[in-house]
Amino acid sequence: MVSAATRKWARMDPFNLAPSLPRAEGPPGPGDPGWLVRLCWAPEEHQTRMRRKSLLQARVMDFLTSTAVLPLLFGCVGVFSLLKLLQWLRMKAYIRDAVVVITGATSGLGRECARVFYAAGAKLVLCGRNAKALEELTEELAASQAAKVQTHRPCSVTFDLSDPGCIVGAAAEILRCFGHVDVLINNAGVGYRGTVVDTSTDVDRRVMEINYFGPVALTKALLPSMVRRRQGHVVAISSIQGRISIPFRSAYAASKHATQAFFDCLRAELEQCDIEVTVISPGYIHTNLSLNAITASGARYGVTDKTTAEGRSPVEVAQDVLAAVGKRKKDVVLAGLAPSLAVYLRALAPSLFFRLMAARARKEQKPKHC
Repeated sequence: MVSAATRKWARMDPFNLAPSLPRAEGPPGPGDPGWLVRLCWAPEEHQTRMRRKSLLQARVMDFLTSTAVLPLLFGCVGVFSLLKLLQWLRMKAYIRDAVVVITGATSGLGRECARVFYAAGAKLVLCGRNAKALEELTEELAASQAAKVQTHRPCSVTFDLSDPGCIVGAAAEILRCFGHVDVLINNAGVGYRGTVVDTSTDVDRRVMEINYFGPVALTKALLPSMVRRRQGHVVAISSIQGRISIPFRSAYAASKHATQAFFDCLRAELEQCDIEVTVISPGYIHTNLSLNAITASGARYGVTDKTTAEGRSPVEVAQDVLAAVGKRKKDVVLAGLAPSLAVYLRALAPSLFFRLMAARARKEQKPKHC
């Protein structure tokens, strides 16, 4: 027979096997009244809480977006646009009616600079060796109707930068054109192709005379008038090869390194005189620079290199020069990503840079003297 105690145990709630034991505080579980119902409703309560939390977050974001973030964003864009507009107007005012001297103006980058500065309203003094080409460019600009501002008929001065004896006279003639010079753009230059071993020092001197000593002499001849007026801007069109040296360009790279160093010193010395100095270092430009380059023997190179043929348009570079002058920038690199990175590589990892240049030399031409 089943005792009364056994029957009582069997009739107990199967989920409440120890009703007399004290229960610990905590979340509901077996043995708590209504715990099964609560268990069924738990997911719905969780979903309700999540919906409320999402709604609160959405309301906060709506508040921030509608009352703070968007107005602040639009305000920043507006201020930035206004600053850019003021900068553009200031640049235009700086160039308009300024007396701008451009050397090497008959071809390549110099010719395009003449066009963009003329269109900006500058009073041009065009310099070069070819008097006929200068006259043709002067007539072309005078007949141009592309300018949206008042323009001035350019003047021209013919002289050879490689002739030291004519620089002082040329500077005096330049000053007679408009009475003073506001901006001097030293653009004239010559390229070079050859090995160091095969190149005579006469060729090195010739390249240095045109690319370095000529611009330095002209700058020194015009500086006194700028200093007296406490106003002026000297621009040197250098090259990315004034920052890094690549094989078979020794004379050219040396002249551009010297140019960079000289005009950096000039900038520091003339800051107290309120005279600006800008050095612009372009990469490869699609001009006749390599075609007219001097070789190791002193002859004309006569070939347009692939890098030159794939270079930037001189029209684009001339626009960048105009912007750099108008914004009175001190140092500008107008080269692609690879040459620009090479400048930093030369400074930060010179050993790697030297190995890369040696590999380039081996690829371009096998040395004959080793």
